[in-house]
Amino acid sequence: MKKMRIFLLATYVFLNQIVTFGQQAADASIIINADQGKYTIDKHIYGHFAEHLGRCIYGGFYVGENNQKIPNTNGVRNDVVQALKELKIPNLRWPGGCFADTYHWKDGIGPKKDRPTMVNQWWGGVTEDNSFGTHDFLNMCELLGAEPYLSVNVGSGTVKEVADWVQYVNHDGVSPMANLRKENGREKPWNVKYWGMGNEAWGCGGNMTAEYYANIYRQYATFVSDWTNSKQIQRIASGASDADYHWTEVMMRDIPKNLIEGIALHHYSVINWGNKGSATDFSEDQYFSTMRQALLMDELIIKHKNIMDRYDPDKRVDLIVDEWGGWYDVEPGTNGAFLYQQNTMRDAVLAGATLNIFNNHADRVKMANLAQTINVLQAVILTDEEKLILTPTYHVMKMYNVHQDAALLPLDVKNIMYKNGNRELPAISASASKDKNGAIHISLVNVDPTKSNTVNLTMHGAALANISGSILSSPKLQDHNTFDNPNKIKPATFRGFTKKGDQLMVTMPPFSVVVLELK
Repeated sequence: MKKMRIFLLATYVFLNQIVTFGQQAADASIIINADQGKYTIDKHIYGHFAEHLGRCIYGGFYVGENNQKIPNTNGVRNDVVQALKELKIPNLRWPGGCFADTYHWKDGIGPKKDRPTMVNQWWGGVTEDNSFGTHDFLNMCELLGAEPYLSVNVGSGTVKEVADWVQYVNHDGVSPMANLRKENGREKPWNVKYWGMGNEAWGCGGNMTAEYYANIYRQYATFVSDWTNSKQIQRIASGASDADYHWTEVMMRDIPKNLIEGIALHHYSVINWGNKGSATDFSEDQYFSTMRQALLMDELIIKHKNIMDRYDPDKRVDLIVDEWGGWYDVEPGTNGAFLYQQNTMRDAVLAGATLNIFNNHADRVKMANLAQTINVLQAVILTDEEKLILTPTYHVMKMYNVHQDAALLPLDVKNIMYKNGNRELPAISASASKDKNGAIHISLVNVDPTKSNTVNLTMHGAALANISGSILSSPKLQDHNTFDNPNKIKPATFRGFTKKGDQLMVTMPPFSVVVLELK
């Protein structure tokens, strides 16, 4: 009898340990409500940005029609077009950035030999020959299957100049600008939908006050029209920098709703503007500071949304985060004004977490533009003459493109914290969606660079069946792809999960990005 009692006690302790282990196995838990999707994740959240800056346009997108070394279509690199089509790039913003408010579009049309030159006063004082202009950009967008997003010159231009540009690219009839377009070889209009009314009007776009810019915006927006009142054209106001909530307040208060369809927001994940640090040689403390700035995007969007909701409860005006990304010191030996930087696993984590934030605010965030597409800041592509590499950020955006135009699924997250000394951040970032075919996709980021974390996923309203996954990871945070080793970091099949009933236990390596698919 005594032996029986000892046996039962030992069994109880063993079973209790199993239960306790089961309770402690997950570091974080997420409940996904698969039957409560209300908003659509707009594909334009996955947009990009191309400015006349460094080697983004020249040597990046465009190598010239007479280039015999690099295969191209009308001067646009074929390998770039193929890579961006595989990325499902939905839109591309051009020609700036700060460059936009010094750009006069008529300098970039007509025979290239006759186009005047200009000095790029913002980015290195280099001479711009205007060989890549309106036709080149809009035709390239057609090759890419991407919507063009034109940023007009408000800072140093005129209302007539902007109105003429709209007529030149959009008017399908007889008019002075439509006739000029046809003379330059384009019969049908491009029907450009997205128009930004200047860029960073509070800074390089004119150093304006919010109140002054709101009046200027009203004037310009009045003359940006599609002539049919069909609301095809989407006019986007130059928006706030970071936490400048006063700017958003003034835009929403002073601009009539019939003149505005979107308002921008810019936020870069910069450690310190005076000392941004290396893109590849950084410490864990610097990593933490970068990710703290990246995750701040959630708070910024919430607070800007709250202002917009007061003036626009029906959510007619979109929030457009048309510049975002990591910003570090340029690579040693490169032109400091060209903003060329490498792209590591830190940037993959930054991109995944930021896109999760955008997805989860799909009620108001309808477009975003990573800065910038090629050879500048957090680029998805780097080029060196005929060579091309895809960065970790590229791979994350490709993994995530399953969310484009899918229904956002609400999440309830019980997180674990990543600690760095006396500082801490949420370790797990997540978003989920259901596509038109009923497939559910869950994107997860383990922000913690020091340890693996296990996430317990519970699915309500759908079955956990036919699960597959992909992962982006690497041994070191500083790892990156190079022209000598272009495939060091690339997605791999992910099998780090186990299923039981309506629960899925997912174990993620440090600083990794995972996308799961459930069919």
